[in-house]
Amino acid sequence: MSLLKKIKQPIFWRNVAKVAIPFFIVVTIFSLALNSSKDIFSGDFNAVYETNFSDGKWINFWGFKVLFSFVYGVWITNKKMA
Repeated sequence: MSLLKKIKQPIFWRNVAKVAIPFFIVVTIFSLALNSSKDIFSGDFNAVYETNFSDGKWINFWGFKVLFSFVYGVWITNKKMA
């Protein structure tokens, strides 16, 4: 079955959510740990905010992860659904 036929089915989107949401959480935690692990473990959350979210940085931080997680969820779901 082609992707265009699969996306018309509600089960497809439930499966995308089942894949994309946990993947998004894991990618976010990994990204924060990679970028700001020293600040997180020292409890300096203002530095974490400055590094990742201030001055419009939040758009790049969340935007990439949301888009990447959605594309990954669609790709995996398309691959796994017969």
